[in-house]
Amino acid sequence: MAGWLYARMRTWWRADLRSELWGLLPRIDSSNRPQTNPLAQALKDNANLRWNMKVLASALAEQAYATGRAGPLAPIPAEPQRVGLRSKLCCQADIEAAWARHWCGQLHLTPLYRRGVWELCFVLQAVWEAGLLAEGKSGLGFAVGQEPLPAYLASRGVSVLATDMGGVVDPARLWRGVAGHAAQIGDLARPPYLEGVPFWKTGAFRAMDMAAIPEDLENGFDFCWSVGAFGHLGSVEAGLVFVETSLKSLKPGGIAVHTSEFNLDGSGESTDNWPTVLFRTQHLDDLAGRLAAKGHELLAVDLDAGSGLFDRFIDHPPYEHDPHPALGYPSAPHLKLSVDGFPMTSIGLIIRKVAA
Repeated sequence: MAGWLYARMRTWWRADLRSELWGLLPRIDSSNRPQTNPLAQALKDNANLRWNMKVLASALAEQAYATGRAGPLAPIPAEPQRVGLRSKLCCQADIEAAWARHWCGQLHLTPLYRRGVWELCFVLQAVWEAGLLAEGKSGLGFAVGQEPLPAYLASRGVSVLATDMGGVVDPARLWRGVAGHAAQIGDLARPPYLEGVPFWKTGAFRAMDMAAIPEDLENGFDFCWSVGAFGHLGSVEAGLVFVETSLKSLKPGGIAVHTSEFNLDGSGESTDNWPTVLFRTQHLDDLAGRLAAKGHELLAVDLDAGSGLFDRFIDHPPYEHDPHPALGYPSAPHLKLSVDGFPMTSIGLIIRKVAA
């Protein structure tokens, strides 16, 4: 463990902290004396304190993984388990639960304490519990990027249309940590899932702006989904409009499953009109009202943020994204994190379109 921590410290320290803080506020003046102005005094140990938090949290996560509740030693159930999933917040107990560990196994992911892992599992659990993860069903994915869901769903016989911005991307619509946008169908073909079956036999790709859903896609799919996307449309209102509009793509009785960022701060403040916006309870109430007015149902939202140790740890920048088994343990748990100074986590929404 010591060697791993040292390597992580050396890389992270050199690549991020020094350029982020010391490049803007040098530690020494032109005579190589320590800076003594009040701002320098206040910030001089900020980098060290942030690093210490990462080290301690990582060590605690490693101890938890050693118990097999999550991580590389956690057992992977062979069959999915019905839990009556509803709209909810990401929490530690979910990562440790059999239902999430099953989908990690299906996606060839280690069940790490990371909200990105949780979001993928949430979508699959919701689709499976609705009886739609089956051959002959159809699904529409919005802003799929490089996520594994299109290929996995196609491998299960689902007719998938995966969409993204394509090769031309508006810089204002990018967000921190994005793994990349899909520009063609080849970006979505994942051999571990497709096992030699060409993706285009069971799925397709289309360049599309998720904020402008074409009319020819209306009423055509059993389900639709997006992972961490609708909070990056530029405003809270744009995100809510997308969620509401996405139901036009569904057949009567179909479901929409969307995940995004949720603000855990209780002050009433939040970000809006920004590349990353944070939703709050009042926004969910607004959305539920809009949907109900059209006869749609937002499944009851569980706002319990969890009581585990890693539910109370707030990760801070710089983050590490795209967990993969080969990377081993992450630098720190990433279920809750700081975005623009606000503590937040992921929320998953399940919406059923009116049947009539």
